[in-house]
Amino acid sequence: MIIRTTIGILFLFCLAGCGEPPTEATRTDARPVKSVVISSPQGSGIRNFPGRVDSANKADLGFRVSGTVAELVVSEGELVSRNQRLAQLNQADFQIALRDREATWDRANKDYDRAKELVDEGAISRRDFDTVEANFKTADAALAQAKQNLEYTILRAPFDGSIAERHIERFEEVQVGQNVLSMIDMNSLLVKFDIPENIILRLPKVDSREERGANVSVWASFEAAPNRRFELTFKEVATRADAQTQTFEVTFALPAPQEFTVLPGMTAGVIVDLSRAIDEQVVYYVPIVAVTGDNELTPRVWTIDEDTMTVHERPVSLGRMVGSSIEITEGLEPGLRIVTAGAGYLAEGMPVTLMKQSEQAEPRASDSPQ
Repeated sequence: MIIRTTIGILFLFCLAGCGEPPTEATRTDARPVKSVVISSPQGSGIRNFPGRVDSANKADLGFRVSGTVAELVVSEGELVSRNQRLAQLNQADFQIALRDREATWDRANKDYDRAKELVDEGAISRRDFDTVEANFKTADAALAQAKQNLEYTILRAPFDGSIAERHIERFEEVQVGQNVLSMIDMNSLLVKFDIPENIILRLPKVDSREERGANVSVWASFEAAPNRRFELTFKEVATRADAQTQTFEVTFALPAPQEFTVLPGMTAGVIVDLSRAIDEQVVYYVPIVAVTGDNELTPRVWTIDEDTMTVHERPVSLGRMVGSSIEITEGLEPGLRIVTAGAGYLAEGMPVTLMKQSEQAEPRASDSPQ
């Protein structure tokens, strides 16, 4: 009797053991997947760009005649005013040429005066008078050119500014148009930065410069004053994209800061508020491979229930593709974990396991567009 009872108890334990699901088998059946947690998108319309400072007035100056530099009266960094003399060539040859043209003009002028009297008296023909008149006009033009060439031996400042760079030294021989000095106007500054084409496409079409800048607020910031922002004024935007970066250069005017010196060539941080210019829609960017289609080709993603570690399909609405990512305009919300690799092999309710972060490829910068 005791033996029968013992066998019965053992039989019941065996039945109970067979009724429990094997834990190890369940883990073995789960499919490992790569995943990502959806984060809150930037929906404020604020964008940040690296900018570069330039001068609205800048010029590379050179003589319009060739010769030897006799005087170089300015140094790099020196402030100069409009029409101030900056450099001068040796004028000896030009003065000789001027005196020669003056003598030729004087003779031609006297011949012309006499010819006018003679033609009225009928002493010379009208053809001879026309020849004398033409000689006088030629001499007059040559004299004007000689005076102008003498003036061209003096290099003057075209505007108020400073000498950015000096390219020659005194006593050097220079040619026509050779770069002698570079000038900039530090009181008339510009900030230039590049905007990607996906933002340009979202801006409304306008017909005037005033309309372009009306709904966009832009500020510049500098490391020298991290807590200050300087409002910028729209100047122009390029209508052809850069062949390498597919970006468009935008130019804004910058009032010269009084607290510190800002020079062309410096860098600036640019803050752009596009909230009034574009209809800012909440958009999520996910890898293209995270999106699949059902039997009716409706786009969907697979979400992971982290309590049960099972996947469930979720229909989504798609936007544009940007690099290796695609916009999701509807169907997602922050905090969801979605499958980013292996989505094509999943089924509703399938158990999954998450791959360790070290086993997942690091995302590229292009996978997270601005």
